[in-house]
Amino acid sequence: MATTNKITPFLWFDGQAEEAAKFYTSIFKNSKVGDVMRNEGRVLVANFSLDGQPFSALNGGPQFKFNPSISFYVTCETEAETDAVWQKLSEGGMALMPLDKYAWSEKYGWVQDRYGLSWQISLGKLEDTGHQKFTPSLLFAGEQQDRAEAAVRFYTSLFGDSSITGIMHYGAGEPGREGTVKHAQFSLCGQTFMAMDHPMKETFTFNEAISFVVHCDTQDEVDFFWEKLTADGGEESMCGWLKDKFGVSWQIVPEALPRLLSDPDPAVAQTAMAAMLKMRKIVIADLTKA
Repeated sequence: MATTNKITPFLWFDGQAEEAAKFYTSIFKNSKVGDVMRNEGRVLVANFSLDGQPFSALNGGPQFKFNPSISFYVTCETEAETDAVWQKLSEGGMALMPLDKYAWSEKYGWVQDRYGLSWQISLGKLEDTGHQKFTPSLLFAGEQQDRAEAAVRFYTSLFGDSSITGIMHYGAGEPGREGTVKHAQFSLCGQTFMAMDHPMKETFTFNEAISFVVHCDTQDEVDFFWEKLTADGGEESMCGWLKDKFGVSWQIVPEALPRLLSDPDPAVAQTAMAAMLKMRKIVIADLTKA
């Protein structure tokens, strides 16, 4: 799927990727399932867009499960839409915060859907989230608790066209530790993100169930993000995957990789897949040579 977004959310499922893509696109307007990548007839990756915003879903197996450390904040502009989205995402799921009136929204709720993916549904205005309907929200919990502000400042220093819209801190007597992040909004490459420190002790934290694909044009760009995001305690993984020092997973992907993996010639696609599986950081020259 072609995308103008520099950063794309990537969701890990256990055999349900295409089913989930069809479910989500049935809920939101201006949404569709795009390219579906198959390997020997089985769905590997299903690309889809929600209100024009791209996502990818992988059938990766049972290793990683969604948890609330990364959720998607959904801005609904009418009460009817808020109610409808909440009802559909709640079917077979579980409410983490009931749909109700809160200090920050006339109508808001946090729900874990039938696949375990978390959504924050809020009645509001798109202009408050950079005219972005779906905003990835990072909840710093477990071993990453109280590191939200450091992460926001790190990410905005790394990506171009980035800025911090605002950071609200916990004050004395509030549930979170004083000075930690109650809510932050920032942009990376013109895309809006949110971050929060969990005010209570939890065991869950970031894992590979949700990663962010950084689309790169050149090897220099791949090298830059790979070096910066694995520095100071980050971890390299396979096939272009890595974890940064905060435990958030990223995929650093040159445009050549999806192009070769989806080549209409099965031999080219299979050869590219075999080459990718041997790599940590993706090296374009080695990929095209193979």
